[in-house]
Amino acid sequence: MPIRQLVISATDGLHARPVADLARLARAHPDPVSLTTTSGVTVDVGSVLAVMDLALSPGDAVRLETSASAAAEPVLDAMAAVLDPRG
Repeated sequence: MPIRQLVISATDGLHARPVADLARLARAHPDPVSLTTTSGVTVDVGSVLAVMDLALSPGDAVRLETSASAAAEPVLDAMAAVLDPRG
């Protein structure tokens, strides 16, 4: 199960445009991708509203994961780049 642990580094946190980018990437992937916060809240990355409701700010740690095989690695890498543009 591919997983990415990262910290939100975008100075504005997550606003509509990057969340829409995440949802677009998730919907293009055949398997569900979830985002989990350190408080244990898990949402489907394909849902813009669910991700926006998390109100993620710079410095918040999150985990991206999918049940897919290693073929999902590029999708998670692209999502990680949206969440943590400084890499």
